[in-house]
Amino acid sequence: MRHRKVRPLSGEPRLRLSRGAGLPLRRAQGPAGGTRMKPKIAIFSLTGCEGCSLAILELENQLLDIVGAVDIVNFREGMTEREWDIDIGFVDGAVSTPHDEEEVRHLRECCRTLVAIGACACLGGINTLKNHQPPEAYRTYVYGHRHEWFATTDARPVSAVVKVDYELPGCPMIREEFLRLVKTVLARRPFRLPTYPVCVECKKAGNLCLYECGEICLGPITRAGCAAICPTYGARCEACRGIVSQEALAAFGKNMREQYEADPQEVLADLHLFGAYQGAELP
Repeated sequence: MRHRKVRPLSGEPRLRLSRGAGLPLRRAQGPAGGTRMKPKIAIFSLTGCEGCSLAILELENQLLDIVGAVDIVNFREGMTEREWDIDIGFVDGAVSTPHDEEEVRHLRECCRTLVAIGACACLGGINTLKNHQPPEAYRTYVYGHRHEWFATTDARPVSAVVKVDYELPGCPMIREEFLRLVKTVLARRPFRLPTYPVCVECKKAGNLCLYECGEICLGPITRAGCAAICPTYGARCEACRGIVSQEALAAFGKNMREQYEADPQEVLADLHLFGAYQGAELP
């Protein structure tokens, strides 16, 4: 896959890098002799649905354009070849087994830059709901009477085990955000996630606020960057991109009690769907 010559596609934005800019790259032998100076990218998965890895494949034409600028050297969802000399590694899924922990430590050693992608890798995600149940209960529920055959631990985000350089939250991660990170990291420009809530994007989209419909939505406290995709299609925001700030959480808790008289336990259940590891509480 990485040696395939790719023809530029009309109408698609191309990934252009100035010569010598970006990451310090290793020289390597090309397929037809000579040397090449392409950054090596890899995508890995721990415990999760691998939806974020599939989101990369869904980039289709834009992914082909990236392949023209980088070498994808390790990607279980898209290729069989593997290399372990990696400039940028992307990992989805939570650390939920001893094998996950061993693997993510190995990835940290192999990757010059390590990026956590998706709610599971960045927050612990839905996997961390099991942390609030007795281990024997969830192991028996999932694996039945053979539960002792399967080693498992409390689920954690990748950053709880190793240093992470960047995070792309969301369930799944936002594909356009992935493209932006690849371009900015390769060019050695700063990459930052939005520091405002989903409500800002929701208002820009012209959506009717779900609170006007009697729905409790977590948009006021959730980090933006998803173009408010859930409220735009009539669904509540469930905070899969994490809490934008503790100040927003404090104001949200006060509003839930004083203005909406919401059941605190129901709101906490919503918060813990993706944020059980962080143990978010309403001030």
